[in-house]
Amino acid sequence: MYKYFYFFMFQCFLINIEGQELPSKINDYQFTTKKLIGSTSVKNQNKSSTCWIYSTHSFLESELIRMGKPPVDLSEMFVARAGYLDRADLYMRRQGNTAFGQGAENGDVMNLIKKYGLTPQSVYSGMPVGQDKPVHFEMEAVLKGILDNMLKLPDGKLSPNWRNVFKGALDGYFGAPPENFVYEGKTYTPNSFVNSCGINPDDYIAITSFNHHPFYKPFILEVADNWAQNLFYNVPLDELKTITDHALENGYSVIWATDVSEKTFSREFGIAINTSIPWEDMEVKYRDSIWKKPQAEKLVTQEDRQYSFDQLLTTDDHGMHIIGNAVDQNGTSYYIVKNSWGTSNKITNGYIYASDAYFRHKTISIMVHKNAIPKAIRSKLGL
Repeated sequence: MYKYFYFFMFQCFLINIEGQELPSKINDYQFTTKKLIGSTSVKNQNKSSTCWIYSTHSFLESELIRMGKPPVDLSEMFVARAGYLDRADLYMRRQGNTAFGQGAENGDVMNLIKKYGLTPQSVYSGMPVGQDKPVHFEMEAVLKGILDNMLKLPDGKLSPNWRNVFKGALDGYFGAPPENFVYEGKTYTPNSFVNSCGINPDDYIAITSFNHHPFYKPFILEVADNWAQNLFYNVPLDELKTITDHALENGYSVIWATDVSEKTFSREFGIAINTSIPWEDMEVKYRDSIWKKPQAEKLVTQEDRQYSFDQLLTTDDHGMHIIGNAVDQNGTSYYIVKNSWGTSNKITNGYIYASDAYFRHKTISIMVHKNAIPKAIRSKLGL
């Protein structure tokens, strides 16, 4: 694969997004942008499972732009630290009989913002001295170890100090969060900063599409990272697509939770497609050719998508941010997706073109502002 990576690099033509370049041509794929929502620069979650925060913060930063406010680089680690507090409390109350880890859902960010607030990145980086990107796997093991050892009840009961011990470890890895801070000449608390931004977490709705639950009703989505049992509204697949397109057309961006484990999702080339011939059925010699030019894709039905979810072929891998759409030279539609894996890939600089077919097949959920949902669908959902 890497031999093709270097061979094709020169065949990219670029357009500019917030100082970073998105290719309009990748090999013989030629993309024409239809709609592009204002967004901030691509960030890097590095060695941390915090895509749920990075995608949501990217989305909220675009929301500020949409509302005519100055863009702000929001602190992901402020929310990550807060999330560990709530997750630890649940873990202890359930005596360790629930998941404890780094992953979560976009709705968790909204819940944490309501409770703890937000800070700008310049106020709270959440990085240890000498570190400029998150590295969380040691921290996850240490934090879980603290809780598990406390649950052994060495003194015959749970120590009343367990939260202080846990917070001390969080402060060691993240640093203590500010109670008050000054930003651009004004003093805020994390909660008053949210209010000043005009962000109302209750305005944002999580939506999915699976037929093992009734449509137009909310349900608790059965994925491992939904530890807080967030509700997702359920709509037919065509309406999930309609909501996404309607949002973009009306100036709203979209949070996208999806499966990125497919061989037809390429970080190297910044393309995600749903080929008519499954990867495992392709002759090996043809596999690399799918990145050279547009491919025939499978028409995805509600049943196809449900089968993949039921058989664990579609899993809740990653959260990203849909900031626009485009078409290729054959008229196939794609979403322009902002990722959080940095910009080291110089072909796409951290962006991805995801085809409609890939979206229909591999989407776990989306989150949008409630006003981005068409009125007829909002009515069906009771919103």
